[in-house]
Amino acid sequence: MEKLLPFTKYDLAKVTNHRSGEIKFGEKMHTVPKDIDPISFLNSCEAQYVLLGIPEDIGVRANFGRPGAASAWNVAIQSIANIQHNRFCKGSNLIVLGQINVEDEMKEVEHLDFTDIDDRSKLSKLVEKIDKDVSHIICSIIQLGKTPIVIGGGHNNSYGNIKGTALAKGKPVNAINFDAHSDFRILEGRHSGNGFSYAYEEGFLKKYFVFGLHENYTSKSVLDIIKKTDDRVRYITYDSLKIRKEKDFNLEMFNALEFIKSDYFGIEIDLDAIPNIASSAMTISGFSVEELRQFISFFGRHRNATYLHICEGAPDLGEKKNNHLIGKLIGYLVTDFIKASTVEI
Repeated sequence: MEKLLPFTKYDLAKVTNHRSGEIKFGEKMHTVPKDIDPISFLNSCEAQYVLLGIPEDIGVRANFGRPGAASAWNVAIQSIANIQHNRFCKGSNLIVLGQINVEDEMKEVEHLDFTDIDDRSKLSKLVEKIDKDVSHIICSIIQLGKTPIVIGGGHNNSYGNIKGTALAKGKPVNAINFDAHSDFRILEGRHSGNGFSYAYEEGFLKKYFVFGLHENYTSKSVLDIIKKTDDRVRYITYDSLKIRKEKDFNLEMFNALEFIKSDYFGIEIDLDAIPNIASSAMTISGFSVEELRQFISFFGRHRNATYLHICEGAPDLGEKKNNHLIGKLIGYLVTDFIKASTVEI
């Protein structure tokens, strides 16, 4: 884990607001002690869930999106550290591993222009570089029997999550994606819009379900590709669920689970599916926060749920006075996932 920047107990203390008579997650979560190998610590620590941050937006830039997703990790960890440790959810079941070191890569893209062909090629190469680091760390976490919770960055990191999980399990895995977009675009160089198609093409992704696809923002070519692979790639549109009400939300969650549950699967959450959440592809029409929380709780209960990935939130693109709200939302999603494991299906 040479590309890991560990989150220390001092880092945790700095973001935890101590208050008399209360116990916060930040007082109970585990961090890797100084001079201790992260792998050895993960192997010996009883906590099941491992928080990993990816503070980048390079894949978003390569996909013609607005940068800002790099800011989600710092905002999220501050909120998570101040959740109340109680009988409903315990901070002691979490290890704050740290963040992937992407400082050099982020500096390199500061002056790149995604509309320039050469610069866009450089962005894609940097995404490939980060892919390797993500897949290596995810693989290591899962091999130790832990459950990764990955926060921040663009949806390009779905590729590394899926590849790392497949390598750890020794076989292709499945994925359920709560998203307004398929991220199943053509193989034109890595970016945030083709993490799943690359994972599928390279044999790491077996079955893939997109939950809540927006009909207005899915190209005919992507729909044609999905139609040809109906035995392995399926979707339900947001419009059919919430606008025309042709489908039932709870029944379609059950149908999606039936499609993916036979193998290990990852839960992928793109925050651009929620209205007015600052992101690279912000929407004004979408699912409610409560529906997203229900979604994570439902899929997180299954024994084959192997990781949770929350991406595309961009606090830097929101109102300065309220940019902490994305962190608070991520905190709810993290605890919903952890609580779900107590009601396994």
